[in-house]
Amino acid sequence: MSAPVTDSSVVVRPAVRADAPAYLALIQALADFEQLTGPDEAARTRLIEDAFGPRPRYQVLVAELDGDVVAYAIFFPTYSTFRARESLYLEDLFVHPRARRRGVASAMMKHLEQLARERGCGRFEWTVLDWNTDAQKLYDGLGAQKLRQWMVYRIDLPDPPG
Repeated sequence: MSAPVTDSSVVVRPAVRADAPAYLALIQALADFEQLTGPDEAARTRLIEDAFGPRPRYQVLVAELDGDVVAYAIFFPTYSTFRARESLYLEDLFVHPRARRRGVASAMMKHLEQLARERGCGRFEWTVLDWNTDAQKLYDGLGAQKLRQWMVYRIDLPDPPG
């Protein structure tokens, strides 16, 4: 993964297992922001194991301001059949409200775009909630293309037993 990026006082770097408490607190803050129930204890354990265990299922970046972890991004590779290349998919990007409007999200997005370029990806993609106009303005300002012709569909599946 790319070396840590510093943008003014923002440091973007790969997360490590020691970041787990801050990372989980930010996930809960995102759940609160979206008025959702955060992950339960079993899910929190899976999140840490799936990010930092022997077979990582996804990667995490964190952003620091003055040494304090204030944001995270979860991402993983997907594949584009028509580009015949890997894509980088951003699942979550969350900046704690106390750290917003300080360049944190922009620094993280630039870091992720650079990472996608370094990996030879054909795309860097993500979704945004229709009511999150602040995020939409940020993405528009970064030159991202809004794909109006695509609609997201989902089937939520229950947790496996045991």
